[in-house]
Formats: sequence, structure tokens, C-alpha cells
Amino acid sequence: MTRAQLTRTGILRMALGGGVADPLLPAEGGGGRRAPFLLRALRIAVVVCLYWFTSIAMVFLNKYLLDSPSLRLDAPLFVTFFQCALTAALCLGLSLGAACGPPCPGLPALRLDPKVSRSVLPLSAIFIGMVTSNNLCLKHVGVAFYNVGRSLTTVFNVLLSYLLLKQTTSLYALLACGVIIGGFWLGVDQEGAEGTLSWTGIFFGILASLCVSLNAIYTKKVLPVVDGSIWRLTFYNNVNACVLFFPLMMLLGEFRTLYHFDKLGSPSFWGMMMLGGVFGFAIGYVTGLQIKFTSPLTHNVSGTAKACAQTVLAVIYFEETKSFLWWTSNLMVLGGSFAYTWVKGLEMRKVQEDPNVKSSERNETGV
Repeated sequence: MTRAQLTRTGILRMALGGGVADPLLPAEGGGGRRAPFLLRALRIAVVVCLYWFTSIAMVFLNKYLLDSPSLRLDAPLFVTFFQCALTAALCLGLSLGAACGPPCPGLPALRLDPKVSRSVLPLSAIFIGMVTSNNLCLKHVGVAFYNVGRSLTTVFNVLLSYLLLKQTTSLYALLACGVIIGGFWLGVDQEGAEGTLSWTGIFFGILASLCVSLNAIYTKKVLPVVDGSIWRLTFYNNVNACVLFFPLMMLLGEFRTLYHFDKLGSPSFWGMMMLGGVFGFAIGYVTGLQIKFTSPLTHNVSGTAKACAQTVLAVIYFEETKSFLWWTSNLMVLGGSFAYTWVKGLEMRKVQEDPNVKSSERNETGV
């Protein structure tokens, strides 16, 4: 759950909706007047810091829950199941809270409709693959390498957009993807040279990248089933995930693992689990806040810078020593991601400013 990403189900896409304001987000000011520059700059700084803190804290906390030598809990599906259950409960709780107060169009009443649940089920299967493979990747690789291990999301976005949506991509964007792939393979090579390479972690990192891309594509197709409400989609996705996780946990013997887990009755363990679930829910919201107060392009640049800071913090915290080529691989991935974001931003601006752009050319900015 970290996340490119809009890591869970992109819960805060409603923050970008132009028609109905999100009742949980602060207003930009009444009467069409803009806030003073200093106030706007301070607000942006606070929101960006909140996004960085929530995202980085969630990754470190999940690493502790999934692979801590002191915790010794080998039940990654249970950790993911608990976070999904808490997210569904928080969605329901916010909806009930809104129902008791003034009407809030952005927070619709939530009730479980079996017909809607079945319609959302294919997306829920992709969602399970996304959150589970993200956590399994984090379990098997270090936090410092986590960003590189999951760096192929952009590449899969381009590939799947062509295969499924028939959208082409510009040469400059493809070159940026080539830099990302080169950084990924250099990182894998350097992890192997240092003796810390986990092919299991690499496999789940690639799978996570694929599932994030598929989730973004199929979310658009499923949204009409829930009347375009991201809250409803998040609720149904997580409820379906909780149901589907039970047989998976049973097949993998995680119930037996939990039965023999010596900290199952520890308040500190459940406190950490609750905190991880809250951070997993909150990351979608602060992502929406950052996009609302900046722009999608600035959000992606901020995410790239955050990944860099996260890598440096992980190396310092875990007292690791990395080679020059290892750092080069990270810079290639971050630089390629930044370049791709910048190129797509320029292309989208060109489409918006030139009304005579052909339909086929407009599709090139759809990735």
C-alpha cells in the first residue's frame, strides 16, 4: 500500500472533481477571491509535508509489520487483510458520521448491495493483487530498494495503454521509460553484487507494478457501477478483498501462524496494526490534498522527490552501505520518472492550448 503511487484505489480522485466539493477538504476561499500568496505557500508546504510524512511513515511501518526480527510475524496476507478491513470500517464510519450531521454530497450513504459487489469483484481481484504484491515486495526487499523494485509502473502504463486502449506514446516518453528500465536492471544487478538480492521480492515488485497499472485502467470502467463515487468503490473493493482473503489465508496456513504467534494478545502489536491501517487509508486522502493544492504534475514531482528522500532515510536508518552504481540505479529510476512526468505534462498542455490537435494525437497524452 504506498503505495505511485495512488496507492490503494485512488480514494481521493473526488478531490479533483469539479462539480461537487469534497466536504473533508478545506475551501479555497469564498467569493472567488484567492488567498494571499504567503497563506497559499504555507498551505502548500503543509500539505506536501503531510503527504511525505504519511507516505514514508506507512512504508517503514509496513516493513516493521511484515519483516521485523523482533516481531517475527510471517503472515503478510493477514496484515493486508486487516488494513483492508480497517479501511472499509473507516469508510462506513465516515459515511455514518456524515449521515448524522449536515448533508454532504461527497460522502454518500454506504450499504452493501450484493449485485454491486459482484460487479466490482473483477476489479477487487486486481486490487487484492496490487496491495498484496506491494506488501510482499516490501517484505522481501529493503526499504532502500523498494522504490526501484516497484519502478516499472510507468512502463506498464505505457504498455497496457497501447494493448488495451490503443493509445500511442511519444518518442520522448518512451526514452524516459527506457531510462527507468535501465535503472531497474542496474539496481537488480547491484543488489545481486552486494548479496542482498531477493528474486521473490523482484517478482512481487514487477507484479505490483503491473497490478497498479491494471487497477488504474479498470477503475475507470467500474466507476459507473457505483455511480462514479470513489467512496463507494473503496468500500466495495475492501469488503470484497476481506472476503477473498479468508480462503487465501487458510490455504497458506496463516491462521495456524497466528494461533502460534506469541504477541497476538499484545496491545502494542495491535496498536501498530491499527496505525498501519490508518496510514494506509490516509495516504489516498493526503494524495488528493496534494493534487488539490498543487497540480497532478507537481504531485508526481513531489512523489519522485519523496522516493529519493525515503531511500536516503532507509540507508541511514538501517545503517547500510551502498555502492556508486547502486545509487546510480536509483537516480536513473527517479530521473526517468521525473522526465516521463515532465514530458506528459508538456504534451497535455499542448493539447489543451491547441484545439486543432487531432484525436489520435490527443490519445498520446492519455497514458
